[in-house]
Amino acid sequence: MEQVIPGAQGLKTHGAKTGTLESWQHEGKWFSYGGHAIFSRMAGRGDALVLLHGFPTASWDWNRLWPMLVQHHSVFTLDMLGFGFSDKPALYDYSIEDQADMFEGWIAGLGLKQVSLFAHDYGCSVAQELLARDQEGLLPFAIKRVGFLNGALFPEVHNPLLIQKLLRSPLGGLLSRGLSRRTFERNFRRLFGPGNMPDPKDMDDFWYLLTYNNGRGILHNLIQFMEERRCHRHRWVGALQNAKQPMRLISGVADPVSGAAMARRYRELIPEPDVVSLRNVGHYPHFESASEVYRAWRDFCRHTE
Repeated sequence: MEQVIPGAQGLKTHGAKTGTLESWQHEGKWFSYGGHAIFSRMAGRGDALVLLHGFPTASWDWNRLWPMLVQHHSVFTLDMLGFGFSDKPALYDYSIEDQADMFEGWIAGLGLKQVSLFAHDYGCSVAQELLARDQEGLLPFAIKRVGFLNGALFPEVHNPLLIQKLLRSPLGGLLSRGLSRRTFERNFRRLFGPGNMPDPKDMDDFWYLLTYNNGRGILHNLIQFMEERRCHRHRWVGALQNAKQPMRLISGVADPVSGAAMARRYRELIPEPDVVSLRNVGHYPHFESASEVYRAWRDFCRHTE
């Protein structure tokens, strides 16, 4: 099944922010994972929905979608270790599996027996690992359904930016520590659809979260997840192909990194693929066109009750 949602010109499709970044932080809760402070948010009422953010950003990415989702769900999200307001230890073996361990323990600790997952970018890999554990009977909770936004579900068609390749290189540490606001902004803007560019205040927020608590200094460590995706391809792609839960990919096809080619590969490899394509939307659909993403998610939920 595939749906195509055009970039609706003349319509307000971005959605409204839930306050400011400062209020987002103020309304959060903290818990400890391995002695490190982890920032989380939760609100709403209804079926439990867990949101998993991408690289190199944070849970704030969901702020435009948040007020819509909390009308129908109890919504939970966090800044993964090394991201956003959570701790960013310099000497740490960051990995997708470790982030999945954290989510697993957090969800179990909240007493949730069944959750839906909605994941973006880096978070998609974490969701794939959780799906694999579910299929092995290892999770203490059930996964009801899974939504994916632009992520490297299939590493063979992932097309990273040059700066991402350089961060993985032997020069990655120097580049990470010396990353300037200008370089970050120039590369980050390449990920967005042409009509959906973040405004200066948005860029202030993204930069603040990236640099908070010396975040620049660990980017070269975090980005090693690209190699994890290659090494674990069989496990994580198999988790998609063997999933019993309903899944939907909502794809911003203007994304140069994991857009149209990733959606094509999804249709090739996933049984009975459910894909919603958003035209003129780039790598951050939930930020660029929150209303379209919300409609696609709510339609998915209604058809999978």
